[in-house]
Amino acid sequence: MRITVSGLPGSGTTSLARYLADILGTDLISAGEVFRQMAQEHGMELAEFGRLAESDPSFDRQIDERQKEIALAHDTIVVEGRLSGWFVPEADLKIWLYASPECRVTRIQTRDIIQNPGAAAQLTRERESCEAVRYKSYYGIDIGDMSPYHIVLNSERFLVEELGTIVCSAIGIIRHRS
Repeated sequence: MRITVSGLPGSGTTSLARYLADILGTDLISAGEVFRQMAQEHGMELAEFGRLAESDPSFDRQIDERQKEIALAHDTIVVEGRLSGWFVPEADLKIWLYASPECRVTRIQTRDIIQNPGAAAQLTRERESCEAVRYKSYYGIDIGDMSPYHIVLNSERFLVEELGTIVCSAIGIIRHRS
């Protein structure tokens, strides 16, 4: 079973994807981790690397194409990334995670160890704006369009284990129908 997990920065996609991959005993491919690694390899902060990617579509295309290639090479995999629901149309289950901007900024501030809450909020807004422009420009995708997703879950409301229980229930239903 191919499962995609998407959402805005700080919505918990990586946490849920790791949890699902672990309980399902399957591989995980994460676009965010690849993007962070590429930023680090270029000696840049995420926002700075995002601006570079905005001017050079090859970065996004490399991540997106590689993610799709890996997903299609596996019958069972969890694919995590902002656009994975769009780029893996063959996925059996496509999940979008939602959390309020305040919640996501707090998570990002903690995860990325940003001392100033205002700076974390500004970086988050810049990253989201930059990504939205790139996705629309490169692919014609409106990141706010939920139409490819089978399930939209509020990650602010539920713990990762609870989200996992909901998703596993959906997986059981899908398997039962097959």
